[in-house]
Amino acid sequence: MTRQSKRSSVSRRKFLLASGGLGVAGLAGCTQQNTGGDSTAEPTSGGDESGSDGTDSGSQSLAGDIAIAGSSTVFPLATAMAQRFQETHSDVNISLQSTGSGGGFANYFCTGQTDFNNASRPIQPEEEDQCAGSDVEPVELKVATDALTVIVNNDNDWIGEGLTVEELKQIWSADTSPEMWSDINSEWPDEPLELYGPSDASGTYDYFHEAILGEETSHRQDYSPTEQDRTIIQGVTGSKYAMGYLGFAYYSENQDSVQAVPVKDGEGDYVEPSLETALSGDYTPLSRPLFTYPKVSALQEAHIEAFTRFWMENATSREIVAEEVGYVPLSEDEQQTMLARIDDAVDGSN
Repeated sequence: MTRQSKRSSVSRRKFLLASGGLGVAGLAGCTQQNTGGDSTAEPTSGGDESGSDGTDSGSQSLAGDIAIAGSSTVFPLATAMAQRFQETHSDVNISLQSTGSGGGFANYFCTGQTDFNNASRPIQPEEEDQCAGSDVEPVELKVATDALTVIVNNDNDWIGEGLTVEELKQIWSADTSPEMWSDINSEWPDEPLELYGPSDASGTYDYFHEAILGEETSHRQDYSPTEQDRTIIQGVTGSKYAMGYLGFAYYSENQDSVQAVPVKDGEGDYVEPSLETALSGDYTPLSRPLFTYPKVSALQEAHIEAFTRFWMENATSREIVAEEVGYVPLSEDEQQTMLARIDDAVDGSN
């Protein structure tokens, strides 16, 4: 098994477009905090003490609160965008929580407590029904592509080129639930499997379940579940016989501590998770889209619309999305589609 290399209304609309288009060039000096999947992050203030709106007009300024919950996988990307936005909009306070995709929908967004929900899988019909019951209308915005990553301890030297989808299914299925590595392959150590992964409130859990196990097979429950991606890294780092799975960004921040497992799908080759293999479509079936869902009513507020546009304007940035956070940026066509969805949501409710 190889190791992944280091990674390397016109006036208002004009104002919001200018604000959202402040882009990477003017903000390139900002660096992301090491969030590590923490359950909460305190609101941060930008560096502009004057509270400038970041435009030439000076006739309007942005101020207010933005509450975001949801996916731990999208959390570091949302954090990077929030920090950059606040550098030029210091009167906007953005509060981020890492609750898991499902936990965010059920407990925060669909109950009307937050303005956005980040998600590492699409919103489910039952979540849409819950939101509708609270008059919350979500807008689906793709923000990046992830390569969901299976990790093992650095001292694991027996799985060779990697694991097949069938072997991963055997390991994580409730129907088989092997206890020892040797239960999967008789040539592997007669040592207990130690498994770490996200909880069932996580979109990462949902996606792995769908892609690897399928609808007819249950995910085993005798593992260490957590919404703290740092805990998954620590668990796998601490035991030679451990395995876990999580979003690529967290692996890329810790690739000296753990190994990424190449995955073989069907008759193809073993493929390592990377930005390139996710973008090319070679890393199957574990490459996946990532989303954020603002609610239509929130987009009627100038500071929230501006932040949403800012995020989408910078979603094509390799510097932010790929190099800093560790995901595949949007294409320009995808970006324009997302911006059009924001336009429709804002104009359709006026």
